[in-house]
Amino acid sequence: MTRCLSALLWDVDGTLAETELEGHRRAFNRAFASHDLPWRWDATTYLKLLTISGGRERLAAFLTQAEGMAPLPARLDALVEAKQTHYAALVASGELGLRPGVTRLILEARDAGISQAIVTTSSRRAVEALASGVLAELRQAFSFWICGEDVTAKKPHPQAYRLALARLGCAADAVLAVEDSVNGLAAASAAGLRCLVSLSQASALEPLAQFAAARAVVDSLGDSQRRLTVLHGPSCPAGQVSLEWLTTLLKR
Repeated sequence: MTRCLSALLWDVDGTLAETELEGHRRAFNRAFASHDLPWRWDATTYLKLLTISGGRERLAAFLTQAEGMAPLPARLDALVEAKQTHYAALVASGELGLRPGVTRLILEARDAGISQAIVTTSSRRAVEALASGVLAELRQAFSFWICGEDVTAKKPHPQAYRLALARLGCAADAVLAVEDSVNGLAAASAAGLRCLVSLSQASALEPLAQFAAARAVVDSLGDSQRRLTVLHGPSCPAGQVSLEWLTTLLKR
């Protein structure tokens, strides 16, 4: 049995845009510099920290390990504020673009009347930075956003996706999540959702076996300039993710 696709739920960081290594990591480093702190996270360090969901939580864990004690809330607040400011500036500069196929698929889903929402446990401010920048022409395609402030437990906990399903008011087996990470896949799966994983720069370094629960794993959504590669799941003859192909992922 194949259900009709009723909704797409989009993760943000690494899924819509390559924001982790080139955005958030650089913003954290600029925040450290602006507070005269000695740390600079290279890609290897940041990839390890990505196992912790949430920028604030990531920073708190790092400071606790580096300094041997948990940071004071006021100090953590100041660093997070600085990081968010630097991240918004990076987005506004145009340095962070959407991943291949993202614009095309969002517009196709919108024109087909398929509901779409953002489901992330990053901060609303970080999503707003993208929505005001590279996502500006697409933001009206999303019915709502679920962000880190809306939940008490971040991915891999399924709370964000369960909240999204409640707002959609449709069955989980007619909804597809689009994710890039192990934590995101775990969150979607625990909420009863089928999931397409589009590997990012960061998650492409993870063992493919960690994404076995996904209905399909691809290296991008594909477009006319770049055909996707399917690493797990049904073949995609068109070379790019289409609504028809997504519907095949809903098969029981």
